[in-house]
Amino acid sequence: MPPRRKEGMKYTYKQRQFLNPIETHYNSYIAAVVESSDEGAYVLGNYLVTLADCKRVVQLEFPLGNFNLRRTSLRKADLLADTFAKFRDALKEEAALITKNYKKGQGSGSRRRNKK
Repeated sequence: MPPRRKEGMKYTYKQRQFLNPIETHYNSYIAAVVESSDEGAYVLGNYLVTLADCKRVVQLEFPLGNFNLRRTSLRKADLLADTFAKFRDALKEEAALITKNYKKGQGSGSRRRNKK
């Protein structure tokens, strides 16, 4: 196992973005960290995505310590990216339908009624 770097952590990628406008006072954010492997020499870095929404926090880890972990982590990242993209597309579609419905004067904001 390679020793821990003495000079501290270096990052290939480090980002945090708030998900809601500041005036909402909601502390929702996404943070992502990819620690540098020093050209592949250090395999035990931090590779994390943190999602926070108000008081709920979820941290996803993407270990790269061996071949199987790397394969699994990359697959997980691809699956998450694909799922979020499809979720975004479906959300946009539903938002457009709701906007269209409200423009027609049919939007009431109430739940659907069961039709028999």
